Amino acid sequence: MRHLSPLDHFLGAIDQSLRTVYAKPATTARPNPATGLPEAELSDDERHLTGRLLRIDHAGEVAAQGLYQGQAITARDAGIREQMRRSADEENDHLSWCEARLEATGAHKSYLNPFWYWGSFGIGALAGIAGDRWSLGFVDETEQQVVRHLDDHLARLPQDDQRSRAVLVQMREDEAHHAHKARTAGAAKLPAPIRGLMRVVSKVMTATAERI
Repeated sequence: MRHLSPLDHFLGAIDQSLRTVYAKPATTARPNPATGLPEAELSDDERHLTGRLLRIDHAGEVAAQGLYQGQAITARDAGIREQMRRSADEENDHLSWCEARLEATGAHKSYLNPFWYWGSFGIGALAGIAGDRWSLGFVDETEQQVVRHLDDHLARLPQDDQRSRAVLVQMREDEAHHAHKARTAGAAKLPAPIRGLMRVVSKVMTATAERI
């Protein structure tokens, strides 16, 4: 088996970023949770609200791809590296589902998706360099924040939009599972200042992605 060099890994990351931002990345082939549900008759305001929320969620999944890919490259343990890559595959499902809902509502994806990907890739790589336990702790805290964020979006979605709701419910279940896996694998609890900084960065990204 060929031993991959740092250059090989970096070229792979570039390929993955292009697939994530500009193409349709490979998914796990799980069925879209929205399949079979009726398309709601939304008012213009409701449709615009749904589009803004889903643009945020889609941008978050782009960032998650960068995060997991950066962590996978710098992980020390092969089992942790594989866990990161499996989680990234499930995040690709979320990307596909969110994109389908964006198209249905006539909303565009965030124009800053390349920035979300590479910014998160750098953060993930640094977390991995710090050590697997800290990297897993970063996953745990990130996914817990995402779960709370999805709870907020589920509360704000138009009540009749069953398709978008089904997608976000499944995403929430997956994110909670990713957090649980990280804790089970030995995640360290991040210091309070780092958790607070992560919340601030998340709010900035959310506010920006909603508009751009």
